[in-house]
Amino acid sequence: MTTRTAQPLRAEPAESEGQGHRIFTTAELFGGDDEIVVLHNGAPYRLRITRQDKLILTK
Repeated sequence: MTTRTAQPLRAEPAESEGQGHRIFTTAELFGGDDEIVVLHNGAPYRLRITRQDKLILTK
């Protein structure tokens, strides 16, 4: 995994964010890495940031 420079975190929610939704920045989720593993119903899913700065989720 390569590391990326973390972006600053938002202190306040944006105006367009709905109530009841938890919103995270990629900096919060990835912590400088380019890949994380998310467990869903016990199955691991890889979420990664590509070289083109897109998000890819694979099982």
